[in-house]
Formats: sequence, structure tokens, C-alpha cells
Amino acid sequence: MGMTKLHKTLSDKKWQMTEKQRMKCHFEFKNRSKGLEKMVMMLSGYKDYLYDPVFKRLKAYLPDDIDVCIITSGKFLDEIDKLCEKEGWSYLSTKENHVSLVQNVAISLHSDARFIYKLDEDIFICEGFFERLMRAYEHAKEGQYEPGVIAPLIPVNGYGHVRVLEKLNLTDKYTELFEKPVYAAGPEHIIENSADVARFFWGEGGYVPSIDEINRRFGEDPLEERACPIRFSIGAILFERSLWEEMHYFSVNMRYPIGTDEEDICAWCVNSSHPLMVSENLIVGHFSFGPQNAAMREYFDSHKDIW
Repeated sequence: MGMTKLHKTLSDKKWQMTEKQRMKCHFEFKNRSKGLEKMVMMLSGYKDYLYDPVFKRLKAYLPDDIDVCIITSGKFLDEIDKLCEKEGWSYLSTKENHVSLVQNVAISLHSDARFIYKLDEDIFICEGFFERLMRAYEHAKEGQYEPGVIAPLIPVNGYGHVRVLEKLNLTDKYTELFEKPVYAAGPEHIIENSADVARFFWGEGGYVPSIDEINRRFGEDPLEERACPIRFSIGAILFERSLWEEMHYFSVNMRYPIGTDEEDICAWCVNSSHPLMVSENLIVGHFSFGPQNAAMREYFDSHKDIW
């Protein structure tokens, strides 16, 4: 397909989040899609200091059979626009600032995409991410669950930090330094609010290896996926278009511009008995949660060699 530039308003029946609710948005789309069966949409535009290392990894580990669409919610950015033009990626921006809304538009515009990889702008993928996550999804479907979503292990994550500690035999050290690790999500927990904990998982103190080394080690283990029993922070996931359609898209309430996609997915997966499952065989790095961002920005600036 050739590149097109569209300015549109969406407000008709297919954009009803429920039978009674409609949603309107204005967007600009620079379309470089090849009409592939797989697409990755990456939310971006709010942590520009992470552009170089995050996009470097995306370019390095992206297979040829995946379309890329970078999406910015509530803004159009020349820097992202130029990057996408250089790399041959699509770029979608919305005037309205709502993360669920821009994802709805992105998926709709990629009508040929059956499989959707969703990435946040502060996720650092590792070698083989796309292929191994797809393999994990297919393997999980052969087991006792009917998975709705598949995710990698993520150290700075309410679920993933426990498994990473266990697999690296660091549970006792973490307990000594911080607290007994528990499967729990939310800003009241130190995995989401302590910069010291975030730095620990990024290698401070020399206990946790680099994400690339962990990814290599875990990739050598037998294939295994586990159902996540708690709310999962969805910075890096894979799901099928059919899930999004059965959910009737991500809900949109303009009073809550972030987080509703996560709530929708976690609730839908439990209520429909299609659990969110996590691969034990690959890992990605999550930079930090909101309360950790300021301190982690300083850490990033002084430790750029680890990213």
C-alpha cells in the first residue's frame, strides 16, 4: 500500500463502546502498512529520553512479517513522524488524549491484522521477543487454558517480579533488602512506588543480571506459561483481533484517559475464562511506574550503558 494521510472524524455505529455510548475522535494517520497478519502498536510521545534505546531495540528485533504503527495520544510529534517515515512505519496521532481510544483507532485501521502486539514506550524488548511470544501463545493454547492474552515476564511488574526473583534464586535477598515479595499490583505496593526496587531490578547492587542475559537463560528452559491471578500491567502483550472485537473494543471514558484498556483486558480475561497468561521463557524490561519515574530518569542519565 502507498502512504496516505488522513484527517477524519469517527462517530458511527462501529465506534460505539456499548449500545448506548458513542465516541468521536479526530486523528491523523500516515499509512505505511503492508497489510500483514501481525502488527505491533507502540504507544509513544511522553518519554522522549527513552526514544533512542527503545526504538533501537524495536528495530533490531523486529521480524519482516510484522507491520509497525507508532501511536501518540493527544498530540502529533514531528520527531515521531520523521522516525516513522525513515523506518517505513505507520504513524497515528489523535487530537483527543485517551490511550484506549487511540488503540481502538489503530486496530481498526489495520484491518488485515489478526495478531496485535501492544507495547508501551518504556518497554525494552529483547532478542526473539516477537517470535517467542507468539510461540508461547500457541503453546499455551495446547494446555489446560484457553488464553486470551499472552505476556512476557516483566521484572518491574506486580506479577513478574515474584517469578523473576524465584527463577534467579533472589527471593531471600529481596526479602532482606526490601520485603517478602508477593503477587500484588497497585501504587500502594513497593514494586510500583519504590525507585530503589526499580533500580534493583535494573541491576543496582549487582544481583539481577541484564535483561538480555536473563532472556537468554530463560529461553533455555522448557516451554511453560502460567495464568496470572492478579491485575497485570499490560506494557507488553499479544492478543488476537477477535478478543478486541468480542470485547466491543476498549471502553472510552474521557474522564479517565489512561488505564481503562488494562482494566478492560484483565476483567474480560477473567470473566470470559480466557486468562491472561505469562511466558516463563522470555523477558522484557519495564523502565518504571509513575511514582518511580523522576528518580529513574536520574538513574537512566547516569547509567546509559545498561539500556
